[in-house]
Amino acid sequence: MKKLLKALAGGLVTTSAATMLAACSNSKADSRDYEKSLTWMTTSEVQTLDQNKMVDTSSSEQATNVFEGLNHVDNNGKVEPGVATVSTVSKDGLTLTFKLRKDAKWSNGEPVTANDFVYSLRRVMDPKTQSQQQNNYQAVKNAPEVVAGKKSPTSLGVEAMDKHTLVVHLTHPVPYFKTLTASSWNPVSEKAVKKYGKKYGTASKYMVYNGPFVSTGWTGSNLSWKLKKNNYYWNKKNVKLNTVNYTVVKTPATDYTLYQSGKLDGAFLDTQASKQLKHQTGYRVFRSDRTEYLTYNVSQNKDMANVNLRRAFSMVLNRKELASTVGGANTVATTFTAPQETVNGMNFNKYFAEQNATSKYTEFNKKAGQALFDKALKELGKSKVEFTLGGDDDDLSKKVMEYVQSQLESTFGKKVEVHVQSMPKTTRVSNMLNGKYDVDFTGLTTGYNDPYAMLSVMMSGGNYNFGKWSNKQYDQYLTLSSEEMNVKKRLTDLVKAEQVLDDQQPLTPLYHDGQAWMVRRNVHGLVFNGSFDFRNTFVTK
Repeated sequence: MKKLLKALAGGLVTTSAATMLAACSNSKADSRDYEKSLTWMTTSEVQTLDQNKMVDTSSSEQATNVFEGLNHVDNNGKVEPGVATVSTVSKDGLTLTFKLRKDAKWSNGEPVTANDFVYSLRRVMDPKTQSQQQNNYQAVKNAPEVVAGKKSPTSLGVEAMDKHTLVVHLTHPVPYFKTLTASSWNPVSEKAVKKYGKKYGTASKYMVYNGPFVSTGWTGSNLSWKLKKNNYYWNKKNVKLNTVNYTVVKTPATDYTLYQSGKLDGAFLDTQASKQLKHQTGYRVFRSDRTEYLTYNVSQNKDMANVNLRRAFSMVLNRKELASTVGGANTVATTFTAPQETVNGMNFNKYFAEQNATSKYTEFNKKAGQALFDKALKELGKSKVEFTLGGDDDDLSKKVMEYVQSQLESTFGKKVEVHVQSMPKTTRVSNMLNGKYDVDFTGLTTGYNDPYAMLSVMMSGGNYNFGKWSNKQYDQYLTLSSEEMNVKKRLTDLVKAEQVLDDQQPLTPLYHDGQAWMVRRNVHGLVFNGSFDFRNTFVTK
C-alpha cells in the first residue's frame, strides 16, 4: 500500500541504499552506441500519477522517474541536489532554506518555482486532499492544526521568499528532514491542478512533469504505457534513454517467457525460477527497504480487536518457510521496521536485536500460538473465528494468502475458517483506506531512511494505520523520538515503540523483500531504491 504510504504493496518513494545493476556510465561506455529504448515491467497497475495521493509502489516508481523534488537519492543511497541546488539549516534547526535552480522547468516549458513546492505541501496537508503523506510533515509549523481542519493550509510553515527561494519553518529540529525532501515532496503545478480539476493525475495527459521523463499512454486503467525523455528537464543531456516501455505482468512465468523471447529487458522471477537461474548471466537480486505484513481491522472487526487472537496468528506462521516459498531473495521479518533503516549510520534492526528486544510474538511457536488462540476464543465467547483474508490478484500475493490460510487452518482446525479474496490492487487499496476489510496482506516501503518513517504510520490517526489501532504509550515513544536530537536517547524511544508494536500485533510482519530479476547484460546504470530509477540508465548495442 509504498510506502509510502508508502505504500502498500504499495508504498511511497524510498531512500534505502541504492543498488547498481552495473557500473555507471564511464568513458569507455560513453564511446559506444546506445539503444534509445528499454522494455520494462511491473507486477501491478498504477493507481494514480497525482504526486500528493500516491500510496502504491507502482505509482511511486513512476514518480521517481517523472518528478524531481528538492533533492533526490543518488546511486549510493545518499541525498544529492535535485531542483534545490543549495539546502541550509539555521543554527537552532528550525528554519530550512532551499535555493532552487533557475533552469528547472515543467514539461510544458513553464518554470518550476518555489510556489510549486509551497502549493504541493499545502495540498498534502489539506484534509480535503485526503493525502496519505501527511505523517511525514507533522513537524512543519501549524501542520497538525491544518490537518485537523483548525487552520487554513495557507498558515502552514512554508513560504516562497521569491521564485527561487523556499523556506520551511519547523516546530522542532528534525534530523532526517533533508532526506525527507528526497522522497515524497515533489512540486505540483497549481495551474495544472486547476486546469484538469478532478481528472488531475488520473491519466498521463492530465499532468505536467518536471523529472527526467514524462508519462504517455497511461489511461488510468490500462496495463501498458511509456516513459519518454522530458526535453524540458534541466539535466536532459545526461539522460540516455528516449523511451521506457512499461507492461504490467502479474505472472512471473509469463514475464520470464517474454524476457526469453526478447520482448522484455528485465523480468521479475518467482521462487522456482530464482533457484533455477541464480547462476545464469543476467541474474540480479535487489534488496528493498520494505516489509510485507498482515494488517488487522481492529476498529471494525471485534474478533481482530482481540490482542491474543492477533498474537496467536503471528506465532503460528513459519516466516522462514514463507519467505523462501514466495521468493528466494526474501528475508524473515520479525520487526515492522525495514532492514536498511538507520539512525546516524547505525542499522536500527541490528541495534534492536542487540538490545534483546525481539518480541516473542514474531517467533514461530506453534504450541504457544495454539494456547493463545484458545484463550482468545474464550475471551470472545466463541468456538470458532471466521474472516476474509484479502490481497492483490498477482501470483505472489496469492501464494502468500494461500500459505497463511493453510497455516492457520491446519493449526487451529475447525476453530478457524479463512476465506481468501484476491482483487486488483486498486480495489484492495481503496477498501483498506475505507476500512472495508477484515485482514489484508499488504506491504510498506520506507519513505525515507529512518525507522521513524515506518513506525510513525501506526500512530493514532496515521494515514497508513488502516485498522485505526491506537496506543497512547506507542504514540508517546514516537513523539519523543521525533523531537530527540540525542542519538542514544532517540534510539531508546524507537526501540520501545517497536516493542509495543510487536507486543500488541496491530499488524503482523511476515518478510522483507528481496527481488530476483533477470536483466540483459547490455543494460547499465540502473538504480534500485525500492523502485527502479532510469535517469542514469543506458543500454549499449
